[in-house]
Amino acid sequence: MYELIIKNARLIDDSITDIAISNGKIVDMGTIHDSAKQYLDLKGILYASAGWIDSHTHCFARSPIYFDEPDFIGVNSGVTAVVDAGSIGALDADEFYTLAQQAKTHVYSFLNISKIGLIRQNELSDMNDIDETLFHETLNKYPDFIVGIKVRLSRSVVGENGIKPLIKAKSMQKQHGLPLMIHIGNNPPDLDEIADLLEKGDIITHCFNGKPNKILDKENNIKDSIKRAIERGVILDIGHGGESFSFAVAERAKHLDVYPNTISSDIYSKNRLQGPVYSLANVMTKFICLGYSKQRIIDSVTKNAAQILHLKNKGELKVGYDADITIFDLKNEKIALSDAEGVIRQSEQRFVPLACITAGQLVITEEGHKNGFND
Repeated sequence: MYELIIKNARLIDDSITDIAISNGKIVDMGTIHDSAKQYLDLKGILYASAGWIDSHTHCFARSPIYFDEPDFIGVNSGVTAVVDAGSIGALDADEFYTLAQQAKTHVYSFLNISKIGLIRQNELSDMNDIDETLFHETLNKYPDFIVGIKVRLSRSVVGENGIKPLIKAKSMQKQHGLPLMIHIGNNPPDLDEIADLLEKGDIITHCFNGKPNKILDKENNIKDSIKRAIERGVILDIGHGGESFSFAVAERAKHLDVYPNTISSDIYSKNRLQGPVYSLANVMTKFICLGYSKQRIIDSVTKNAAQILHLKNKGELKVGYDADITIFDLKNEKIALSDAEGVIRQSEQRFVPLACITAGQLVITEEGHKNGFND
């Protein structure tokens, strides 16, 4: 007898399947006639996908600048896994790990190369805050929790150090083989300098920001350095945030056949409560009005994110994979959406997360309660 069978789940390709779950794993898919302790019938109307992964968040609750609770941005919003993007340095890793274990949401982290993390905005203005020995010790201590390395490269962060923190990070990265996520903002350093140092699997986050240091050149084409980086296998991540997503840049990139590998929110308490982020689902909806296919959007928060961050047995609905599943609706209703520059676009449809399953346990989201899911 299975623990849970989800009946008549609609997949993003509009096929219908049953999904059987036991011991936190997907154990069968297809048309299932066996018995279960619990049934959940989606009636061929509601969608199920692999659990959504938000690959750029800030959810270390005790961070003084960018903070939130993992479950607020996680399971309460239909997201089964959240990845903190460098709020912590080596000095905070123990505390964050302890807090993360208390969440229903799966929590992972990028480790900031500055040992102090984001206790101040200019964490890389003093190269003495990079403690290489402590950094390596921390990565070795938490191999299943820390999934990458984070470097913020904008003028306000690095001060007079320019590209030096990235050069140091690339040297430190070689011992571990983890992906390196680069925050791009106002220059210096210039994006061309940054992009030419990146290698396959490294991540440029805030890839569609509208700042002067953006991926577009003066002729509104993709910069040659970014083209070369993409050809090498460098990853593009959205990292929407409060200041780092432009509809105009995203539209131009799409016209030039350049797409992000991952869609992420860069969410924390302020932009969750006051916007323009609100939730990962809200960010995903912005790509509907940009004309992205539903399949591409879902892949960007499931399969792609899991593969890029090496999250084993996550990101796909497959027998043997973890039973991390997001149940959602695609509601046909108008919604006004703002980018980080205050530009408004209208979407005729939106993602509405109703519930999720993490390690086999069902959690009803805020939207799910509002919509009477499973009543």
